[in-house]
Amino acid sequence: MQLHPVKTSIDLALAGILLVAGGLVLREAAVVAWGGAFLVGLAVARTVTRVSVTRIRAAGFEMVWLDDPRRRRVARGETVEVGAQLRNRDDRAVRFTSLRPVCSPYLEVTVEPSAGEVPASGRLTIIVRVTARRVGRHGVHGLSLEVLGSPGLFEVPLTFANPFGIEVLPRPFATALRSARGGRSRMQTTAGRPGPFSGDGSALRELREHQPGDPFKRIAWRASARRGSLVVRDFEREERDVVWLLLDASVELWAGPPGLAPLDLAVDEVAAAGSRHLAQGDRVGLAVVASRELAWLRPDRGPGREIELCSVLAQVTDTIDADRCDLDEEGVAARVYEHMRPLDPSGAARLRPTDLDRMARRAERLRQRAPMTSRDPFAPTQRERTLRRYLDAFGLGAPPRVTPERPRTDLVLADALTRLRSERPRPSIVYIWSPPLDGTRVEVQRALRKYVRPRVALRWMNIDATASLPIDGTGLTEAVAYAVAERLRVARVRSEQALQRIGLPSERLRKRLHTTNSSPSRSKT
Repeated sequence: MQLHPVKTSIDLALAGILLVAGGLVLREAAVVAWGGAFLVGLAVARTVTRVSVTRIRAAGFEMVWLDDPRRRRVARGETVEVGAQLRNRDDRAVRFTSLRPVCSPYLEVTVEPSAGEVPASGRLTIIVRVTARRVGRHGVHGLSLEVLGSPGLFEVPLTFANPFGIEVLPRPFATALRSARGGRSRMQTTAGRPGPFSGDGSALRELREHQPGDPFKRIAWRASARRGSLVVRDFEREERDVVWLLLDASVELWAGPPGLAPLDLAVDEVAAAGSRHLAQGDRVGLAVVASRELAWLRPDRGPGREIELCSVLAQVTDTIDADRCDLDEEGVAARVYEHMRPLDPSGAARLRPTDLDRMARRAERLRQRAPMTSRDPFAPTQRERTLRRYLDAFGLGAPPRVTPERPRTDLVLADALTRLRSERPRPSIVYIWSPPLDGTRVEVQRALRKYVRPRVALRWMNIDATASLPIDGTGLTEAVAYAVAERLRVARVRSEQALQRIGLPSERLRKRLHTTNSSPSRSKT
């Protein structure tokens, strides 16, 4: 147990040392005794604090979450409140200070109250406010505080290892989250292309007289016998768009402050476009690519499709996978071991950080206590997949890889565009979110030229990185940010010109989701 002295005890210790030293120099026994009394008193206070905190922990001093299950699904940028309780089973009150969260760096968490007293055999309710800055699975791993001993001269740090999961989905998920479930539907009537249209379908449109060129199988023989002339059945079908959303999720697009990175904003835009088309009754598919294919969802519609799209966007774009993470297997194991120590002290004490096989087996057992279910991450070995699955289930996260994957991503993106041309049903609208085109992206331009057809509306959406540029700081930082913003603007213009030469339009959303007052693109540079 570690004891930290407060400022008052430090001042008393310094005063006692100075008095003893001064008394020895002056050869005054009273001064030496006075200073020694200070030091003895501090030693007694330290012992009393250690005994009282040991008693409190043995009697039962714990933190519990009031939400069950221990997880929440929220939209990015939203703030949610989670209730928790500090419970004291001792017959003495517990005073504490510096109550603070232990959480993922992509969450902003505040706790109220930050200091107080838990009455004897009582409970204290606290409010934990969580603001999500980045999509993915993140965790509030517990709370830490400083317990004040009886004299109040020493404090003991305690940590409650009680994880709570926060699954952060794109911003449009907030609308789907507030939609009514069950009962009378209050969704807006499906819109889109006017219908119905004549064609092959299951709904009968009308019976009409036979015309040259009508298929023989459409003749209504009974109706023709009654009328004495050939009559054919004309069916109707609803005409809806088949929309594909293609997202370039290269790992270098995570560069920037959480919430303002290019991929943060692109994920929100993809989800917003999917929500808009689903409201119109269109079938929406999703493809996410990087150095490999991350997700491929065939077009579908329905009330649960929007939540499915948001969930897939939040999961497959994270950096848990081995080819998107900056941690190797040893680095992942070190992070898992540090998380195990407060969560399972007895089990972690018997483990060595270098024994990865035993650690993976222990991590698999402890994953049953995780607040979230984990997907199967990409890794070269089963042991590393087990360790990375532990990180995902507890919301620990991992830093993105520094090495860019643009050349490999362009090859996969070109293959995805080629594959879409042979998909059934045929796509009518294809959105592509990717950085601006330049002369080095030859494979992508070659794949785009094959889409110059009137039956497929291909729309290129440039991923904007200006919002991630830091402009707060010294004059040199702002000058560099504005210069980079101007360079990005020129790259966007050249990309639009390259698309026009191919015969494709480059579109922007009518209102960008990431427009902020601090963006360098809003300046007059």
